[in-house]
Amino acid sequence: MSSPVPRTASHRPSLTSRRLGPGASFWTAAVVAGLALWASAAPTVVYPLYAARWDLTPTVTTAIFAIYPIVLIPVLLVFGGLSDVIGRRATILTGLGILAAGCLAFAVAPDLGWVLAGRALMGAGVGLSLSPATAAMIDFGGPSRAHRASSTTTAATATGLALATLVGGALVQYAPAPMHLSFWVLFAAAVATFGVALFLPGRTAEQAAERWRPRRMLIPAARGMFAAGALGISAAYTMGAIFLALGAQIARELVRSDNAFADGAIIAISAVMIGVVAVLARSLSPVLTITIGPIAATVGLGLLIAAGAAHSLPLFIASSVVAGTGYSLLFSGGLGLVSRSAPAEHRGAVLSAAYVIGYFAQAAGALALGALATSAGLLTALEIGSPVILVIGVLALVLANLGRRRALTT
Repeated sequence: MSSPVPRTASHRPSLTSRRLGPGASFWTAAVVAGLALWASAAPTVVYPLYAARWDLTPTVTTAIFAIYPIVLIPVLLVFGGLSDVIGRRATILTGLGILAAGCLAFAVAPDLGWVLAGRALMGAGVGLSLSPATAAMIDFGGPSRAHRASSTTTAATATGLALATLVGGALVQYAPAPMHLSFWVLFAAAVATFGVALFLPGRTAEQAAERWRPRRMLIPAARGMFAAGALGISAAYTMGAIFLALGAQIARELVRSDNAFADGAIIAISAVMIGVVAVLARSLSPVLTITIGPIAATVGLGLLIAAGAAHSLPLFIASSVVAGTGYSLLFSGGLGLVSRSAPAEHRGAVLSAAYVIGYFAQAAGALALGALATSAGLLTALEIGSPVILVIGVLALVLANLGRRRALTT
């Protein structure tokens, strides 16, 4: 009888042999994008509890929200092109690990300092994972991949927002430990996503030949298209700051709702509309979506102001529906324009540059809205902030249409 062949390293299946295929990789990257926005919105329905427990003003609660983009921006600036060199998988895994640490800080937070630290870690984690996830979706998206990636990213991030407000609202209202349990759930989701992302493909030969070093923010040659896309993302993110940083407080103070689950569900309507519109509008050109987006956003914010003035729950629901539509069109149109402007070898860096601009607008908007809400009231903050978002959206559509005309004449 022949002796058994010893099991050596060469006979063991390697991790490389168990890599995900293009389709599974695409959807894994979509889950990462959704998780990033879940983290972004996770504290939304908990802000009123923090305010009540620690006697916080709107300035402080919006500062908690703004810490996230404030940290995320330098991470994107320094490490924006990292996934173009070390690969999408390694960068995504690093980001997910830091994101999980941020969730853990929130889950055990005994005071405001821990919350701020957790928010900073979330910003760093999303900064390292969102851009490479978007770039991976373009890499593995197949035919018309830039367009497919932009609509799927919008739908995935909308799902993350909806989970944050629905799951968070239900746990705050009906489960024990309302200030902590929702973050344990998010921590578990981050760990599970990390486990799947381990099997994403590694870096390509072209990436392996590159040497990473910090670079300045990369703006592609198609500057007009990039600028239009970045402004579209900025308008969407600034509008998102209103709902995510102040939405629960608007529901409590202006609409006079005291049920956290109901408030979260109404805010989630906006997220659901973002995803539905992204799917329905996926065949539209980015220029057309970014042209329609500012109109819907303006109507949605007008309804929100009317809801606050009349203390009307139906108007608040209507504002969530219409504003979610505007957000979806602005974000997916903007992301589509940025994706078209990005050369393949610098895709991660160009997407990071667009996210930097968008998150800068979101941070500035959140801090300004918080200061206005503290000094002049929530309704006044909405009345002043809404026209600013309209101006950003109009600039985006003007630049997009100018870029299209130039392309037709050259």
